[in-house]
Order: sequence, then structure tokens, then C-alpha cells
Amino acid sequence: MTTREHSLYGPLADPAANAGHLDHPPRVGFFTDTSVCIGCKACEVACKEWNNVPEDGLNLLGMSFDNTGMLGADSWRHVAFIEQERPLGRQDAGLGELPTGPSVTEAAAETVAEALRGTQRAGGDLGTAPVDLGFPSFDLPGRTPGEHERTEFRWLMSSDVCKHCTHAGCLDVCPTGALFRTEFGTVVVQADICNGCGYCVSGCPYGVIDRRHGDGRAWKCTMCYDRLRGGLDPACAHACPTQSIQFGPLDELRERAAQRLDQLHAAGVPEARLYGADPGNGVGGDGTFFLLLDEPEVYGLPPDPVVPTRDLISTWKHVGLAASGLLAAAVLAFAGRGGR
Repeated sequence: MTTREHSLYGPLADPAANAGHLDHPPRVGFFTDTSVCIGCKACEVACKEWNNVPEDGLNLLGMSFDNTGMLGADSWRHVAFIEQERPLGRQDAGLGELPTGPSVTEAAAETVAEALRGTQRAGGDLGTAPVDLGFPSFDLPGRTPGEHERTEFRWLMSSDVCKHCTHAGCLDVCPTGALFRTEFGTVVVQADICNGCGYCVSGCPYGVIDRRHGDGRAWKCTMCYDRLRGGLDPACAHACPTQSIQFGPLDELRERAAQRLDQLHAAGVPEARLYGADPGNGVGGDGTFFLLLDEPEVYGLPPDPVVPTRDLISTWKHVGLAASGLLAAAVLAFAGRGGR
């Protein structure tokens, strides 16, 4: 079995090594704790600024504050805003004691604690205390006669990004070698080699990668590969004020995520769950994973992502057997006619 076949279909605990990086640093990734995301979009701005990603999402009509709408060639980071008719609950539990990682400054604990204090409104948690809108709130959830306020809602905010899959469908189907696996285990597009065929777009189980309008080439998050090579953190993680986006060695992030999940469950938030952290999922585990407060579909994430090339070898084996059977049948038919 070749290295490429092994990376496609065999166990792959070390994608960088299987891509030929024999002496490489630990695999790195993102852990996004959506329970502390405040929807500031600092990650979107930092990503665009550092990577020269064109502006988009300037039309706010019909999409609330979710102006980018979805990931794409011009949106390598997308902050989702989902409003639900339910109180915030205890998702802020243990925030002050949340472990910090390599991308966090010494002042992170105070920054997070300050962000937590900022969620207090009129003596209650965000979403559970009256909020004066300044205008009549006709038929808004939580409204009672004579009040212009909302009392029973919460925002689910999450900064989505490329998952840098262990089994990367985009990488598998690229015919030009424009996509490659880095020494950090991430997946990067080389725009100067991309021919715009679009195979990678259909090969991504998350719908992340996209072709740029007017350009035709594929673009997506590189996890700031140039910054990683210079010993720096990705721009989005560096800019996140609440450490919702945490960057570091993937094994350490998984341990940290498990601790945070235990904190939330102990605080009475049973709906909290990890998404993408399981190495046994349909893409062999993600280099970017999330702590969610609802079902993945609520955030626009597939519940059971599967790399499209998963069954490629077995499919070709069946095609080969079928072709061999047809060939044998044809030979027998011609041999029978010759005998007559």
C-alpha cells in the first residue's frame, strides 16, 4: 500500500508523517469553545487583514448580524449568530478558571473574567434579564403587555473555519497538487498551482472550500501557515478576546476541551458536546473541533461528515471484478461461436 493509499484509507494518527514529513513538530489545530464566543468578529477581521482576503458580507439585510452567511473563498472565518427562545443558563460556569493555552497572553484570565462581567445586564445573565430596546417590541419572544423587553432568548455564536481533516477529501481529489499537507498536519491550497477545476469543492464534506468569483481558483483557511513557520499563532486565535478560539498542539487541546465539557456538565448544561474531536469520525478526526451548546445542525454543521473518497479503493476493486467478469463472459461467448 502506498503512502497516499494509507493516508486515504488506513489508520492515520500522524497525517504529517504520512505526507512525508519525517521530522516535524506536533500536529496543531483549533479548539473553539462556542460557549464563550461573544460574536465580536475579531477573528474574521484578523483573518482578512493578515491573509489579504477580499471584503464580503456588507449586506446586513435579512441575515441579522450574520452578514458573511457561510464559509467561502472570501470568508475563511464565519461567525454564526443563532437566536433561540430560551435563557442562557449556566454556560458561563467556570469561565474564570478555564485553562489557557499557547495562544493566550498572561492577561487572558482577567480578559475572560472581564468579558464575563460584561454579560451582566440589570443584575442578570445575558438573555435572562430585561433589555430595553428603546422601541415597541411587537410580538417579540418573552414580551408581556406593557413591556418593551425580551427575557427568554440566547445567542449561540460560533466562529466556523476549515476543519483541516485527518482524511482530507479536498486533498485526495486535487489533480494538480495545489493542495498539500504541511509539517503541522494542516491542509493548504497553493493558489499559483490551482487550475480551478473545482474537484476539491465537491470533495469537502463540510462545504468549506470554494472558488473565488472572477478568479476561479480555490481558497480556504491555511491556519496562517506563514505565521506558523515563523513561530507565531494564527491571526484569528491571536485576536480572539475571550479565548473562544484556542490554538495549540492538538492533543493538548483535546484534553483542555474534555475538562471544559466536564465543567459545563457539572454546572447543569447537559446539552454541551464536543464536535470533531473524535478520531473515529468519518474524516478520521478534525484539526479544528468545537464545543457546541446544541445539535451540530443548528450551527450548520453536518452531524456525520464522511470524506467522499472513503470507499474509493473498494469501489475500484468492485469495478475491476465486474470488468473481469464481463471480459471472461465475452471470451467464452466468442470461443463458443468459434467452436460452432
